[in-house]
Amino acid sequence: MNMNAPVTIYVTYQGDSQNRFDREYYVNGHLPLVMKAWRQYGLLSAAAFFPAAEQAGTIALCECIFRDEKAAETAFASPESTEVMADVSRFTDISPVRARALQG
Repeated sequence: MNMNAPVTIYVTYQGDSQNRFDREYYVNGHLPLVMKAWRQYGLLSAAAFFPAAEQAGTIALCECIFRDEKAAETAFASPESTEVMADVSRFTDISPVRARALQG
């Protein structure tokens, strides 16, 4: 793996219509907070995606692109991460799951 290549982190929220998920807050409140907190460490972009139809499974996905592996590690270990993680309860009762994507 090239440690200097951009790194994509996907954050997914798995659930169904019974789970609370405030899309408006997620897009207009949480993602700007994420950018503010982690841009200084090398976060290049953060985007939200939602399924076209309501169904059980992935109800939201966030794509965070970092400058490189070190930037991602530094951002998640930063003091600002506490505020980012504490904000999750404002828009959902689902625990987020993170996964790194590798380009093939």
